[in-house]
Amino acid sequence: MKNILIIVGIVIILFISFKYFIPKEENKSAYHKISALEAKEMMEQGNVIILDVRREDEYKGGHIKNSVLVPNETINNMVLKEIPDLDKTILVYCRSGRRSKDASMKLVDIGYKNIYDFGGIIDWPYEIEK
Repeated sequence: MKNILIIVGIVIILFISFKYFIPKEENKSAYHKISALEAKEMMEQGNVIILDVRREDEYKGGHIKNSVLVPNETINNMVLKEIPDLDKTILVYCRSGRRSKDASMKLVDIGYKNIYDFGGIIDWPYEIEK
């Protein structure tokens, strides 16, 4: 009986050691807030997805060239069919910045690793397409 208690004690100590002293892999993913200028520079360098998270009617009223429309309310906990690569650099915008922030957080939660929120199109000083 004494040996069993010693073994149980050792197992408990080992369990506690592993739980508290082994470094945990942290989720380093987060979205980054950037300016319109920084977003424009990234677009010019290429190899980015420009994600418009407004409604379709807003998109049709004017959008940034080469942007992909995925309304914020359609983003759920699944990888987007439009962007299957979780490592792809994604630039997110909406009208004023509120939905782009919300969408950016959702994308990080899904597992996307390179999310850049540049706010709203109302602050975009560059050309848009209609």
